[in-house]
Amino acid sequence: MWRALYGILAALVMTGVAGGQEVRPPTCESCQSLEDAWWTGPMLAPSAATLPRGHFLLEPYVYDVRVQGRYDGDGSRRSAPDSNGFGSLTYILYGLADRVGIGVIPVGGYTTVRGSASSSGVGMGDLTLQAQYRLTLFQPGRRVPTISVTVQETFPTGKYDRLGDRPSDGFGSGSYITTLALYCQTYFWLKNDRILRTRFNVSRSFASSVTVRDVSVYGTEEGFRGQAKPGGSWFLNASWEYSLTRSWVLALDATYRHDSSTSVVGQVGSGQDARPIRLESGSSEAFGLAPAVECSWSPNIGVLLGVRVIPAGRNTAFTITPAVAVNIVH
Repeated sequence: MWRALYGILAALVMTGVAGGQEVRPPTCESCQSLEDAWWTGPMLAPSAATLPRGHFLLEPYVYDVRVQGRYDGDGSRRSAPDSNGFGSLTYILYGLADRVGIGVIPVGGYTTVRGSASSSGVGMGDLTLQAQYRLTLFQPGRRVPTISVTVQETFPTGKYDRLGDRPSDGFGSGSYITTLALYCQTYFWLKNDRILRTRFNVSRSFASSVTVRDVSVYGTEEGFRGQAKPGGSWFLNASWEYSLTRSWVLALDATYRHDSSTSVVGQVGSGQDARPIRLESGSSEAFGLAPAVECSWSPNIGVLLGVRVIPAGRNTAFTITPAVAVNIVH
């Protein structure tokens, strides 16, 4: 049902038939102009547009992933503890050419866990590099959206195993992750002549196998030696941004994520005392909504305040993530 719903949402976004939206011709005198709408972007959906050659974008996020552990079916104990994952993620993008953009996305964090040891300090997560190529560009009066393809490579720079008595020190995956994505963005003029900017993005990620030792983010224990194979994932993200005034924008993201099962194979101990270990996380699905408010002081600088909510689901804990971001384009 949810996949069908997201397919319908995608169709509405790309055809502009929802709620009487339409692509107005450039001769519409009463329509809000694109120059009169300032954006920071929604909380989650990246832009299909690339920066002009020689320009850069800096967008740091600060957030708090509040995880509410779920009780087992009989209500006897929690299958995961409550925690707060304080983090920072920064998009640093550069226009290499008018159609080509490159970027780097560093991540850092600190985790507190109820009833257990918190992180020993602020740690760096895995580092992502990306390249983006724009295929088409939206023009007022036409229905062709801006479309681009993006390739990301995430490098295992964050700590993920040999965590000792502080599993909350694990901020990485230990895996090289390749992500292929298709981004779409277009504009609609509503009946009140204000602009609704929409995005629909889909991505597919593939992860390499990981050598794992001792306590790790994969749930292994001290003395473990083996391999983990993270499952691949699909991520769909639709977003809507309504230009309330030139400086103020109301935004909403709707997301769906499917992760295939992660398998762990190895042993604890050696020789005749070796104990074989085999773990399967099972696949997971997560649906989320992220409302936000954008405020811009100029076309080149603004701030976003939002919150992402993911209900508990299959192998997914309930999380609520307030976030603030600053968007600077030069």
